[in-house]
This record gives sequence, structure tokens and C-alpha cells, in this order.
Amino acid sequence: MPEVIKVKQLHKRYGKHEVLKGIDLSIQTSELIGYIGPNGAGKSTTIKILCGLIEEFEGDVEVLGLDVRKNLVELKQKIGYIPENAALYETLTPTEYLLFVGQLYNLPMVSLQPKVNELLRLFSLDGAKNSRMSSFSKGMRQKVLLISGLLHNPELIFLDEPLSGLDANAVILVKEILTQLKQSGKTIFYSSHIMEVVEKLSDRIIIIDQGKMIANDSFENLTHQSQGNSLEQIFTQLTGQNEQVTVANNFIDILRS
Repeated sequence: MPEVIKVKQLHKRYGKHEVLKGIDLSIQTSELIGYIGPNGAGKSTTIKILCGLIEEFEGDVEVLGLDVRKNLVELKQKIGYIPENAALYETLTPTEYLLFVGQLYNLPMVSLQPKVNELLRLFSLDGAKNSRMSSFSKGMRQKVLLISGLLHNPELIFLDEPLSGLDANAVILVKEILTQLKQSGKTIFYSSHIMEVVEKLSDRIIIIDQGKMIANDSFENLTHQSQGNSLEQIFTQLTGQNEQVTVANNFIDILRS
């Protein structure tokens, strides 16, 4: 199968602090990759580099056959990106915002308007489609971001904590959408702290810690290698964060003192 993402010796520094320390990645068409790690491990930095949002880095990065450094505009037209937090034009309504995004992707207006209306309805936003987004909750804004990242039906989709703020029904809907997108041949690069979702959705799980990749395999293989029964257990073993029980006991002891 063709490689959708090829990364060789990716390094990223902010001043003297090295965030990424030689990441190598190879991702095939139609894979759903779970990309996880502790806070500050370099997950969001990796995604932003792959999306062309961070231009200064060391190493070779190729996405959809394009050198990220040389083809920024073309790359951004072909991918979908859904971050945890993004600046929305809050004075716009979701309808106005999504029509604006659709036109940036050169989608024909004759089909764009009904498409936007229907997608908002499916995310239970039809009653608020003409309201200013300045009044929206975190979950409502996240739904608009999800639609905007998928509106142009991209072949490669990056998601960075996409479930943040969503209610239970919306989380179930997004999980099913991602499953069906993968089944239709899309490639999905998914970063989240919600281990249960990553465990259930991913074909392959990559764990990054302190800027280095420390695991890259299917959940089944990681289970055998680490003797863990869940991704959460595997994660704590590999990242050296097994002290949670002790910390929790100490916390309770202090509360009781």
C-alpha cells in the first residue's frame, strides 16, 4: 500500500529545548493511527508540522507525496485538520463560517449551502445555525470545527483531541464517523488522551514520550509485549508513570488529615 506520510529524523527545537528528538514515521493509506503521549511529549507539534502549520524543523517530512516545506498551500488544500482549540470567527454564524471555509476549498456554492445545512442538522446544530458563535459552548464550537475539517472530504485527516467538550451522543457519533471514514479508504491520524477511544479505533498505536517514539504497533501486539490488559496500563508502563496509585493514596491521606 502507498505511504501517505513519510517522516525521517524529525527534530524540532524551541530555543534550547528539543521537543522532537528524531521521529521516524511511515503511515499507509487507510490506516487509523492513534498518536498518544503525556502532556509535552510533542504530539501537537508533530501534527502541526505534518499539516504545514510549523515550517521550521529538521528532517524530512512528506505528506501525500508532497514535501511539506515546498508545497504548503497544495498540502493544506488536500488535508483535514481538527484541533482541540482553534480561533473561530465568533461574529459569524456557523452557517456563514462553514460557507466561508467551503469557498476557501473551492466547493461549488450550489451544492455547498445544502451540504452545510445538512451537516449542521446531523450535529444537532440546525437550531443554532443562524446564531453568532460568540454565544456557543465549547462543545458547540467543537462540532463546528469538526464539520469544517471534514467539509471538503479530504483523503487525510488529522485530529488533535477532537472530542474535547462534546456531549456523550456527539462522542458516539464522531467515533462512528471516523470508523466509516476509515472503511471508505480515508487515512486518519488521531491524537487523544481518551485511551479507550484510541484503543478501540486504531489500527496502530504510536506512543511518544519526551520527544521520542517508544512504541509503534497494533493494540493486540502491544498487549502481548507489555503484558497489559488495556491501553491505559500499557501507556503507564511504557511512559514510567506507574505512581498514580501511590499519588492518589497520598492525596486522600492529605484530605483526611
